[in-house]
Amino acid sequence: MNQFYRIQRLPPYVFNIVNELKSKARAQGEDIIDFGMGNPDLATPPHVVEKLVEAARKPRNHRYSASRGITKLRFAISDWYRRRFDVPIDPETEAIVVIGVKEGLSHLALAIVEPGDVALVPNPTYPIHLYSMVIAGADVRSVPLTAGCDLYQRIVDAYHETWPRPKHLVLSFPHNPTCQTVELDFFTRVVEFARTNSIIVIHDFAYADLVFDGYVAPSILQVPGAKDVAVEFFSMSKSYNMPGWRVGFCVGNADIVAALARMKSYLDYGLFQPIQIAAIIAMKGPQQCVREIVAAYQARRDVLVDGLNRLGWPCERPRGTMFVWARIPERYHAMGTLEFCKFALSEAKVALSPGVGFGQQGEGYVRFALVTPVCQLCRLPSVPGCAPCPRSSGLHLRVPGLQGRRLEASSKTISQGIHRPGWIPMHGGHTSQAQPNETAVWRGSSCPPLRSERRQEQNETCSDSLPHAAAALQAPPWLLSCP
Repeated sequence: MNQFYRIQRLPPYVFNIVNELKSKARAQGEDIIDFGMGNPDLATPPHVVEKLVEAARKPRNHRYSASRGITKLRFAISDWYRRRFDVPIDPETEAIVVIGVKEGLSHLALAIVEPGDVALVPNPTYPIHLYSMVIAGADVRSVPLTAGCDLYQRIVDAYHETWPRPKHLVLSFPHNPTCQTVELDFFTRVVEFARTNSIIVIHDFAYADLVFDGYVAPSILQVPGAKDVAVEFFSMSKSYNMPGWRVGFCVGNADIVAALARMKSYLDYGLFQPIQIAAIIAMKGPQQCVREIVAAYQARRDVLVDGLNRLGWPCERPRGTMFVWARIPERYHAMGTLEFCKFALSEAKVALSPGVGFGQQGEGYVRFALVTPVCQLCRLPSVPGCAPCPRSSGLHLRVPGLQGRRLEASSKTISQGIHRPGWIPMHGGHTSQAQPNETAVWRGSSCPPLRSERRQEQNETCSDSLPHAAAALQAPPWLLSCP
């Protein structure tokens, strides 16, 4: 069998290990609480769906589209940036539609990376930020992104310590998986440094809207002169609950956008046109749906973080993204992250993403994706205002002890090549007050009931909200969710 060069550069996909175990458990009838993949589970706003259906009924919309995206969508993108960030975008030269950000990043790397180029990428990171560069032939220098660090200074240090000098820098804030956020001053310093040293900056702005507690995520393009060195990707997957639609865009430096456009002209005919038309309606229409989606994620965040802390699992409340990033409890750190995730799936029936799958610096952490409705999350008897969900199966999160078990840190690496994580024991809080031979149980009631008339109308569904978020969310019917 041939050994393919690019495939050899890609390590085994860590998440597949947990995914396969999860699939086997479900095939055996296990009811798994799934915090694994960041796959939004809420509904797409109805007016967007209706526009898709309307556009799909017109035969002319079933022809090949333009690889850059239709003109009206690019103008809608330009208008959206002007309204949101007061940033002018030329729809003809500075904007391009992509078939999801993963496609856009991958094709952009193929367009601009030369073999042997060095790219700086934070570690841990969303895998495509690293592997789009690897696939294109770049060598990647990891920049450790740890809690409380001065990432800008680490970027500067990494640049000066690397030869050949890095030509590309990939960033994403709010950050997946660590949930870290930055202020505009960070981007100001990055842009100045990039302009001085001729570095191309690629910013993935996927979680622009998924921010909480009054925090507003800045766009790198708000920095004067950013278009000289930077492009920014935005995905409609999270803000508008359109993950399977695969629609996003890239804006910024005209030369970089043109390079991506030329690459795409050889590789695709653009996104299905009715999806582009619906995306215009999403961006130009009422944005209350975005606020409702954000409120739903904030409610989930609050229930999960409060619940973990009550269990004795210390966890910070993130200001952004649809995730919670947490150190594995201290009593389990010798397992390593991957073994802990397998253990949690086997013993607690909870699926998590192992932090090591995002890079070596993710060892010792797990990522919770907020893709589980409140009616599964809210299982703590002390959560005020909760009442049993009529369709609740009585699931609860169990964190068993380790009676009679001695676990050693594994020396086996789970990947190879350019991305070779090690097993680094981390410290964290205890999972519970239970003794080693006991089981800490996270159980209780579920989500608050809807008003009686709505409950009758929805036939025993529950609102994906909490009392403290109800004023913002108001439980719109299209967001109702109960497994």
